[in-house]
Amino acid sequence: MNDKQKLIAPRLPRGFEDRAAGEIAAVDEMIAKIRAVYERYGFDPVETPMFEFTEALGKFLPDTDRPNAGVFSLQDDDEQWLSLRYDLTAPLARYFAENYETLPKPYRSYRAGYVFRNEKPGPGRFRQFMQVDADTVGAPGPEADAEMCMMLADVMDALGLAGKYVVKVNNRKVLDGVLQSADVTGYEQKLAVLRAIDKLDKFGIEGVRLLLGEGRKDESGDFTKGAGLSGAQQQVVLDFISGKTPDENEGVEELRAMQALFLSAGYGNDRIEIDPSIVRGLEYYTGPVFEVVLTFPVTNEKGQQVVFGSVGSGGRYDGLVSRFRREPVPATGCSIGVSRLATALKLTGNLGQQEPMGPVVVLVMDRDQTAGYQAMVSELRNAGIRAEMFLGQTKNFGKQLAYADKRNSPAVIIEGGDERARGVVQIKDLIAGKEAAKSITDNVEWKTERPGQFECARSEIVEKIKALPAVAAWLARQT
Repeated sequence: MNDKQKLIAPRLPRGFEDRAAGEIAAVDEMIAKIRAVYERYGFDPVETPMFEFTEALGKFLPDTDRPNAGVFSLQDDDEQWLSLRYDLTAPLARYFAENYETLPKPYRSYRAGYVFRNEKPGPGRFRQFMQVDADTVGAPGPEADAEMCMMLADVMDALGLAGKYVVKVNNRKVLDGVLQSADVTGYEQKLAVLRAIDKLDKFGIEGVRLLLGEGRKDESGDFTKGAGLSGAQQQVVLDFISGKTPDENEGVEELRAMQALFLSAGYGNDRIEIDPSIVRGLEYYTGPVFEVVLTFPVTNEKGQQVVFGSVGSGGRYDGLVSRFRREPVPATGCSIGVSRLATALKLTGNLGQQEPMGPVVVLVMDRDQTAGYQAMVSELRNAGIRAEMFLGQTKNFGKQLAYADKRNSPAVIIEGGDERARGVVQIKDLIAGKEAAKSITDNVEWKTERPGQFECARSEIVEKIKALPAVAAWLARQT
């Protein structure tokens, strides 16, 4: 390369993140537990592509020539706009409509994958993140919505969060009835009211009252414009979120039916509760809505103790599939945010293995014997054990050992000329060696003791490696 040639700076785009082996292993373990619960409920996996025709994501289309507000878009060779999926629900609606004649109804499926949002990134806000969704399409009754709530509760239990969460349930039909009673009819004003209700946990009743009225000024002096309701209108909304039972309507009946299902299945208010402050999308959701909220305290960026908050949500969206078909198609579903849930599991010590076991490394002591070293590696791999031959350029024993240590290897295999002549190898248990070395302070003693190192016959390599505690535990997890 020309010395004057400018090097490309290795930069990660804002709003995206790299993931190393330890995090991938931990998240994969978490998703496997979620999948197991979904499948226990009778949901089957389905996978849709990351790109969809932009019109299929309808509700996110901007009013511009290039549809890139909110979504990442490009034109294909036919000059049709394609967009990276914004969520996992719109692609499911398209898939169901396209395969309507062949799919069972109701259609129960789950999906796990990345979604993409062309929005301004910030702390905890990414442009690419993973979700795990489950949906039932074609079931109109509250039984399907109740099942989603119970399944979310079971997922939290399976992840070790029992006693640290509650699934909160409300109904958009109830909210719509309250808005009607309060004579709130304009779209923007409805949106402002729902946003105010959504701030109940954060600002309390008085904070919501201010947001329902002229507005609220925070500690920094920033002012948030309110919904502009009169005192009488405000009181209707405040009575509702304070627990006053609204007038009978279809939404109230559905909540009562769901509550009866929860109780009959053994889900008490400590796991699933009706909460009038739960608000979801203004147009997207059409019936029951729910959130799974973690209730344990964490310290926020201001040093304040607050509850962790929502890690999943969902609800009934009866209008989404109907964009593709003339007949009404009821649907309900839930979505779990993987990154946020992983953060919660880290805080509670339930994320699982943080650093996956690396491969057993066969050290290369003599370059002209690589065929023999490769044979050892093949024997280990054929026995289901992760293994590799050292492929670096160095002949230095210490540097090869340091490489294995950096790979988180459970052991290395050493065969020099003396061992080869006697038909043996040296196995160095790196994990046991580290523990034993803690009590050794003298370098000479360490070289003499060779902590964790033992000799075995060349023919016993697989048997001896399998017997190492770290390898035995890893093999047990694979079956």
